[in-house]
Amino acid sequence: MSTDNLSCPMPAQISAQMSAQNASDEEDTHHRAASPRTPALRGEDTKFTAFSRPVKLEEPPYHVFSKPQKWNLVLLISLAGALSPLSSNIYLPVLDSISQSLSVSTSFVALTITIYMIVQGITPSLFSAISNAYGRRLTFVMLLTIYMGANVGLSFTSNFPMLLALRGLQATGSAATIVVSAGVISDMAETNERESFMGMSTGIRMIAQAIAPVIGGALNSAWGFRSIFWFLFASGLLILVMLLIFLPETQRRIAGNGHTRLSGFSKPWIFLVQPPKEWAGMAEQTQRMPTIAFKEIITPLKNVLEKDIFVLAAWGSLVYTLWSMVTSSTTTALLKTFPVLTQWQVGLCFLPNGIGCVLGSICTGRLLDRTYKRMEARYKEEHGLETINIKHNKDFPFERARLPLMPYFSIAFAVSLALYGLSYELNGLHRYFAANLVASLSLQFMIAFTATAIFNINSTMLVDCFPEGPAGAIATNNLCRCLFGAAGVSVIQPLIDALGIRNSFMILAGVVAAFSPLVWVHRQWGETWRLERERKRAARMLSP
Repeated sequence: MSTDNLSCPMPAQISAQMSAQNASDEEDTHHRAASPRTPALRGEDTKFTAFSRPVKLEEPPYHVFSKPQKWNLVLLISLAGALSPLSSNIYLPVLDSISQSLSVSTSFVALTITIYMIVQGITPSLFSAISNAYGRRLTFVMLLTIYMGANVGLSFTSNFPMLLALRGLQATGSAATIVVSAGVISDMAETNERESFMGMSTGIRMIAQAIAPVIGGALNSAWGFRSIFWFLFASGLLILVMLLIFLPETQRRIAGNGHTRLSGFSKPWIFLVQPPKEWAGMAEQTQRMPTIAFKEIITPLKNVLEKDIFVLAAWGSLVYTLWSMVTSSTTTALLKTFPVLTQWQVGLCFLPNGIGCVLGSICTGRLLDRTYKRMEARYKEEHGLETINIKHNKDFPFERARLPLMPYFSIAFAVSLALYGLSYELNGLHRYFAANLVASLSLQFMIAFTATAIFNINSTMLVDCFPEGPAGAIATNNLCRCLFGAAGVSVIQPLIDALGIRNSFMILAGVVAAFSPLVWVHRQWGETWRLERERKRAARMLSP
């Protein structure tokens, strides 16, 4: 299961993805002033000629890369970030094959998904801090080396404990590629460029998530489940080589705005053959790397105890957990109800889920933009403003701008979840009736569509109200979702074995109904809680 959405779930997911932005933004002003391209007149905007006419100095660019160069690098790092959803979803159609090959139950095999999700929730915060301290390029190489080693080991898996341990190692190498990719984008993209770059990155990850089960089913049908790990190894190796050749270090403490002459490992291999023209006559510079600020990893997580953030995180984690339970149990449910399906056909049956995630993200993003602009226009009219600075206008009603559609998507999600279990009961009565399979897969599409819509609204609202900004929001959201999702995945198969798929999903739909008042609670009191927290935070900053 991928959290990008943080993938489906993160992940428009704003975007997962802004998690390294803060560290870069803090240094923007410094590097604009210190760029070698501008004369060293710190704090001055003009100089005077002999005729005492002021001449305005040209401000150095945020980054020296051209637009095509930036797009090429975004494409490259997005491929690296796509390894996370690719690795988690390519595995889903082969659960039954692994169960038979290793002679363990499907419930035990599902535990490997649980381990994957736990590690997926923990490692991004750690490696984000490493990339901020030691650079994006080095962190990518570390992650992909771990990832390739894990896939080689998985291809020789001979027992369940080995599979369990190596799946955790695989998650360590793949999950954090998303936040490091987001860091590269924030290093080199101006504010008005980030949305399009992040959109491309998210789109590539979602495409990977959608096609991964199809690839997994096809490889498993042709060469067995171990072939998917060789495929992932080859993909990781290809991406690693491309990163070594083309990706320069972009971390702004190290590379500034791209004008700093890189040395050692920070320099991509292509620069050995064709160094940038901006480096002409410039000596190599070395910088002492800062230590990792582990406090920055832990502090944002404490904010989950804030009332409004707790409500948001709880509801988003619940929906993510139930969506994960649907996808992780799909292979077993399909093969039990339609035993004539081949492994390749099982992989195809995951397409509605992937398509639902993609369309849900696109549609929700447009709807969110529309409701936000409507509320922004009303706010400017009421306060007599021409523009709004979100950092200063803390009383902007984010809740009314983001949450109007949340109740409708939540109701549709609960209804789809209840009908999903009933659809398999119908399949049991007419096992080989293809229309019944269409019903189940259509409901999977609806579950994925509505779940992704809820993820995007929830994640956007969380970033809006989070004290530490987007990095803390992504870290907290990712951890909560993955830990709760891991718990759900570990119990869904035993629950289905004990109660049947119809009763199991009826119970889960009841859980959604029981916790749905959280949406109403946040609409009623979320703004009050957020403003109260902002006042207390401002008072602490002013106190001696």
